[in-house]
Amino acid sequence: MKMKNALTVDVEDYFQVAALAEAVSRDDWSSMEYRVEANTDRLLALFDRYDTRATFFTLGWVAERSPALVRRIRQAGHEVASHGYSHQLIYNQTPQVFREETRRSKKILEDIIGESVTGYRAASYSITAQSRWALDILAEEGFTWDSSIFPVHHDRYGMPGTPRWPHRLTTDNGHVLAEFPLSTLKLPGYTLPIAGGGYFRLFPYWFSQWGLGSINRQGKPFVFYLHPWEVDPGQPRLEVSWFSRFRHYNNLDVCEQRLEKLIKRFEFTTMSDVLISQGVLDAPEAAQAYATQPPAPEPAESQSDGYVLHKTPH
Repeated sequence: MKMKNALTVDVEDYFQVAALAEAVSRDDWSSMEYRVEANTDRLLALFDRYDTRATFFTLGWVAERSPALVRRIRQAGHEVASHGYSHQLIYNQTPQVFREETRRSKKILEDIIGESVTGYRAASYSITAQSRWALDILAEEGFTWDSSIFPVHHDRYGMPGTPRWPHRLTTDNGHVLAEFPLSTLKLPGYTLPIAGGGYFRLFPYWFSQWGLGSINRQGKPFVFYLHPWEVDPGQPRLEVSWFSRFRHYNNLDVCEQRLEKLIKRFEFTTMSDVLISQGVLDAPEAAQAYATQPPAPEPAESQSDGYVLHKTPH
């Protein structure tokens, strides 16, 4: 039986990404062409064809405008989790603003689906050494698991030196969260991001398949992420720097085809399913967010590494 990996979608529109912030301000969002609903439906149809479940980290701003889309996601058997409200980088927010937005987006999603939402992913993986405090706020606001930490060096995100596999972390104030870090490859002297998104469009498909497969060959699950706008080559082209243009628009025309090949190659399920199988999330906690899942076997305590998120970055 193949190992199951976590398939995830960050539900946001093309004009909300950090790479295009130089061309679109937050005040412009409501006037932009709205494409996230149709693109997310394309992903739902693809996943349905292969009987594949995923976790949809949904932006509160999108959920307010498309509550029926959120209900379609849930009714199709997928897991709904939070992607915050306004897709702002956490380390550019105050703790008070972050708490208010986190609470607001959680309530929006819960009101739509009628269930607790206990999973979170930060915009642009912006829980870093400078914004560790956000993990305490997540725990205090009722989240039990997170997938925001990228254990790499990057100009916009990253916590190099932190664990690469699903684990339990203890926050600065003593809260415990299950964490599924974004997947990486350990190369000599370098940790390479391999979890999806722009990397999936940049690398040749064979390399992504090999890299993700190597994680499974180590007996570990990987997490894969994608955005609805990444299967939309017809989206408007905005005037941004060449580097931002490359980051955002590179290989959009082949991304959906690659994604389909990946789904046929690997076994996927929701984040909660994988975290339970790895023994870092208790089944009753996950059931609040994903009520249709059958009970999982009691995980062995020895699978948790009890990682403590240190105040001094590694």
